[in-house]
Amino acid sequence: MSNVEVIKGEKPERVRKPDWLRVKAPGSEEYMKTRRLMRDLKLNTVCEEAACPNIGECWTQKHATVMILGDICTRACAFCNIKTGMPRTVDHDEPEHVATAVGELGLEHVVITSVDRDDLPDGGASQFVKVITQIREHSPGTTIEVLTPDFLRKKGAIEAVVEARPDVYNHNLETVPRLYTSIRPGARYYNSLRLLDRVKQLDPSIFTKSGVMAGLGEDKREVYQVMDDMRAAEVDFLTIGQYLRPTPRHAEVARYVTPDEFASYARMARAKGFLMVSASPLTRSSYHAGQDFAQLRANREEQLAKAR
Repeated sequence: MSNVEVIKGEKPERVRKPDWLRVKAPGSEEYMKTRRLMRDLKLNTVCEEAACPNIGECWTQKHATVMILGDICTRACAFCNIKTGMPRTVDHDEPEHVATAVGELGLEHVVITSVDRDDLPDGGASQFVKVITQIREHSPGTTIEVLTPDFLRKKGAIEAVVEARPDVYNHNLETVPRLYTSIRPGARYYNSLRLLDRVKQLDPSIFTKSGVMAGLGEDKREVYQVMDDMRAAEVDFLTIGQYLRPTPRHAEVARYVTPDEFASYARMARAKGFLMVSASPLTRSSYHAGQDFAQLRANREEQLAKAR
């Protein structure tokens, strides 16, 4: 049964967000500085393009998830607010600009993501490699997390990114297999799962991470099965957050999952063996990524110490 509150009147029915999903509008001085830097360097961020609710908090703390390879995606997922169409030419100055932003923000940890680029022979993998290389050269102390597309039918793409040795390789499964045809029609669940498994096969030292959205119509048993699939692929870090409908054109929110339900998911995930779990209404892939990475590394060290 849905637990959403419906507002009725002359206008079409709409769903009111519960109190736990309401956040302050951004506008701090540090937020504006981060925004200006992204504009000056002509960089896109998933924070803006995907209308992330945490943008005010993250940008105030100078944490921005840079989105490379443009702001136009070749896919049209039902949950995503990023524009769909024919992307522009790859910006060859982008890797240097990203490295400059990392340096000016003084980031200890950075998250690099991208739109899907099915139009490119390698899906954009080489641009990820160049960005990682530039950051390593300019800010060797910064840890790097990549959140890549699925590289569907892009031979050698995963291998190229892994060889560049990011500290964290993230790829989101997004939802349960049953909902892929309606929510993520351009992707394949088991292809995404194999990507995560392949990363671990290539380099077990790289942390792997994946996330799903709650509130799209999935049930608990399906979420538990996704957890089991991820653990079979040795995924280290699981994120679960509430799906929020970007516009009326996107998939509807089936229901708002309560904080207690998210806490239950977190307990189950930890019991299944994930090194790290973030499950809450406002959890997103890169939310608190820096702090989470430090904890993730500490958890692995503790696990290894117990195994000795």
